[in-house]
Amino acid sequence: MIICKHFSFDSAHFLPKVPEGHKCKGIHGHTYRLTLYFEGKLDNELGWVMDFTDIKEAVNPIIECVDHKLLNNIAGLENPTCEHIAIWLWNRIKDKVPQLCRIRLYETPTSGIVYEGV
Repeated sequence: MIICKHFSFDSAHFLPKVPEGHKCKGIHGHTYRLTLYFEGKLDNELGWVMDFTDIKEAVNPIIECVDHKLLNNIAGLENPTCEHIAIWLWNRIKDKVPQLCRIRLYETPTSGIVYEGV
């Protein structure tokens, strides 16, 4: 069974490797929408796969590292594309919650990525 938990954070960034004149070259911000998916067996006694509170407690400190920050100033996010941000988040969350199986990260309501640790 796969369960999911939603998070959001606000961050600023710029993309240093895009051509001059590209709208993402300058500093701008996004309200990122993050959905994390966790796979496991249903615990028949408890009636759940995982406790959502445990997920929140593990993930919130990681979200705090990027919330209201300039992402370019964070080690590993010097070129903070949505793809790089998802990998950065995956590497930190997977260490805390090994049942993580998928990330969906949207930087706008219509643009985002899915990452499955591959």
